[in-house]
Amino acid sequence: MAGEPQDDCLFCKIVAGQIPATIVRETDTTVAFRDINPQAPTHVLVIPKAHYKDAAALAAGAPEVAADLLREAQAVADQEQLESHRIVFNTGGGAGQTVWHAHAHVLGGRGLHWPPG
Repeated sequence: MAGEPQDDCLFCKIVAGQIPATIVRETDTTVAFRDINPQAPTHVLVIPKAHYKDAAALAAGAPEVAADLLREAQAVADQEQLESHRIVFNTGGGAGQTVWHAHAHVLGGRGLHWPPG
């Protein structure tokens, strides 16, 4: 069920403290941690503590948490002292989503050219 922890979800296990992560920020509704396979000098994932399969499901099911997630993504960028950064939501396997728990990638610390990929 949307919003409920999933036993087979890597990010739900990080939220529960069952899997270690390098946490850089935490609020009542979100957790931000360093990506284990960084694609830029700064690569932090910001996730809702509640389980939603992707950004669209999060926005539909808990828009206030989606807003919290975006605020925290900016707070991460500020904390990391990024002059510029990119916030990315991959939605669906074809877009590169590999963990089916909504999350934003905060990327920075190098030039990020367009188009990506």
